[in-house]
Amino acid sequence: MHVSNAASEWRIYRTRFLISARQLTESFSLVDALGREHHGEPGDYLVESSDGAQRIAPREIFEDIYVPIGAAGENWPVPDKRALPLEPAAARRPASRRAIMV
Repeated sequence: MHVSNAASEWRIYRTRFLISARQLTESFSLVDALGREHHGEPGDYLVESSDGAQRIAPREIFEDIYVPIGAAGENWPVPDKRALPLEPAAARRPASRRAIMV
């Protein structure tokens, strides 16, 4: 199999969803809503999506994809909308687009 390394073929990706997860301390198995069996070993992660679906992710893959942002029980501060800068939409556009839009 040949894989091209041309820069134009690469795309940037990001995960879009917040998940809750805990690292397994012992072997664990579960059957998901579709009847699929998931098996994990110590160090792997039990992952729960916002819809409640659970799966097991291998440690190497999980730690490569997800970045911890806080404990699930933490109360996250709500940003004060008054503290956000108020600038016209045109000022937020890149200079090259601003010139075209004017």
